[in-house]
Amino acid sequence: QLRESGGGSVPPGSSLRLSCAPSGYMYSTYCMGWFRQAVGKEREGVAAVEGDGSTSYGDSVKGRFTVSQDNDKNTLFLQMNSLKPEDTAMYYCAADPLLCLEGWVRREDAAKDLDTWGQGTLVTVSS
Repeated sequence: QLRESGGGSVPPGSSLRLSCAPSGYMYSTYCMGWFRQAVGKEREGVAAVEGDGSTSYGDSVKGRFTVSQDNDKNTLFLQMNSLKPEDTAMYYCAADPLLCLEGWVRREDAAKDLDTWGQGTLVTVSS
């Protein structure tokens, strides 16, 4: 299980930092990433830390969001800057070996078949 935190309601242009921590053991073969799902839309990939330690981002957040992981490769963070109303969504953390693959989080079907998910944390961007 994964636990997300850090969501909230903020005005446009603000920043938020999300965190995701496993509640138990995390296999070393797993990588972690962030997804989001707005009302009435499919779940989309936001960012991930891949198997070689590189990061990958969805086009809509590139340059504004930064994903990182602590040295133990457990807790995953998402620093979100210059937030826009279209960033409003439930944000989910996921863990799976597929996320280790280069560019996986950018695929249209990236969320499909991933092994482990958190409950989500709500981000609302509104004036």
